[in-house]
This record gives sequence, C-alpha cells and structure tokens, in this order.
Amino acid sequence: MSDNELGLFLRTRRESVTPAEVGLPAGFRRRTPGLRRSELATLAGISVEYLTRLEQGRDRNPSPQVLGAVADALSLSLKDRVLLRRLTKEADGGDPLVCAAAPPLSRTVRPTVQAVLDRLEPTPAVVINWIGDIVAHTDGYARLAGPIGMLDGEHPNLLRYLFTDPRAREAHQDWDRVADDLVARLRHGVPLRDPYLTELAEELTVTAGAEFADRFADLSVTPRIVGSQHIEHPEAGAVHLLHESLALPEEGQQVVVYLPADDATSAALDRLSGRRPGALRAVGRAVS
Repeated sequence: MSDNELGLFLRTRRESVTPAEVGLPAGFRRRTPGLRRSELATLAGISVEYLTRLEQGRDRNPSPQVLGAVADALSLSLKDRVLLRRLTKEADGGDPLVCAAAPPLSRTVRPTVQAVLDRLEPTPAVVINWIGDIVAHTDGYARLAGPIGMLDGEHPNLLRYLFTDPRAREAHQDWDRVADDLVARLRHGVPLRDPYLTELAEELTVTAGAEFADRFADLSVTPRIVGSQHIEHPEAGAVHLLHESLALPEEGQQVVVYLPADDATSAALDRLSGRRPGALRAVGRAVS
C-alpha cells in the first residue's frame, strides 16, 4: 500500500479531468493525460510548487480552504470530497479511527442483529465485518451461497472467495462489476492503515495479482449502497438479485440483504427454500 494516498488521489483525479471539462483549450502535444499541474493550480488559485508538494506527499496538511478550492477546480462529487477530507486527515495522522492497536475483528453479532436475521427468513441476508468476513447469515443465504462455495472454510471471506476461488467466476456472471464494488467497499470503508486491511490486501496482492492490486490502487471507484448481481446457481439456475446494505457502525459490520429482481428469480429462491411460489416477491428492476 502506498503511504501517499492523498497525493495519489489528487494526481489520478487531475489526470482524469480533460481541459474541455473545465473550459480550457486542449492545445497540442499534451504529454499529460487530463490537466497539467499548472492548469489545476491556476484553477484552484494555488501555486504549482504547493500542488507538487501535495501530490508528492511532501505536504500532508492542506487547509480546508485549499481542499475546497482543489475540489471545486476538479468538480469533485460529494463522495469524492468526503474521501479527500478523509485522506487528508489520515495523511496528517489525525484520523481518530487510525490507532496503533486496532480492536480485534468481530466475528459474532449482537443478539438483536441475529433476531433481525431470523425474522428475514427465507430472504438471503448476510452480516460481514469491515474486511468482508462472513460473521452471520440467514438459512436463505446459505442455500444461495453454499452451493457456489462462498461459505467454505472456517472464516469465509467475500473478497478471498471472489478473487481466489475459480467457482466465483463461474457463478458470478458480472464478476468484474462485483469485484469493483467489493474492493471499493474495502477501500473506502476502512482506515487505510488498519492492520487487518493491510494484511488482507497484501495477501490478495500475492494470491490474486493485478486483478486485485489494480482495483485496490484505484481510488476512483466508489461503493454502491444498492446494486445488483447475476448468479448462475447450480440448483436454482440463473438468478438476478438486488442487494441493499445497512451499516452497523459500532461493530464495524454491515447487513447485506438480497432480494429477487424478477419473477423468475423469485420462483427460483422459493424452490431453494421449499416454500410456496410467491413467498419472496420480486421488488423491481435492477440497479445498473
């Protein structure tokens, strides 16, 4: 992992914005993709030298005014502005979430969370911790995830499964999009110097190679709260699912609930659970 995440973010964002998008002429013989440092510095009202120090990690404590000016110049979204602020706090060592002794990963759920899962049956639902370990799930989720290998092992992990188990590519028809989203959740939801994140990232960089490492280095992808997945299930056939994520911030966990996106998937999930047709009703079209 880079120790200059703030500089990397600023550089990649600068290089992703074209001159035309900010009202500048493209010119000729541009060796730099996107904006030049001098162009961004002019738009933000700061010196090129200061922008260079920020990108190179030699200055890690820009003022809120500078951050705002750079964000405005790059037309950053609200999500990107929040991420920029977070990266600045972590670069300066001021993020209270970053500590020398991180609390142990929780692999249990509160009784009330378990009660919620019980009441969600037969809906597939799972609780994962901040690095993607599966800590609890409904029986409906086991019927969906078990046959494709997702629950194998003592401590199943969504990222480890997706990037290292060949069955994941066979099951997930939209593997690239699922991979993008899972890594974005990991990248944007965890302090960058969290030791558990570092350990998992180093492991997957070795075992999965560039397919994981390139995604982990890309700060441009942000996680979706609502999304969809296409799964080829060995027992249910093709299923099309919507998923909704609900955060449990005190535990560093989230509940992910899967719902049928169409009538065919609704019928397939009913067959898996042995329930009468229509027990799980389709909720509408999937999010792209």
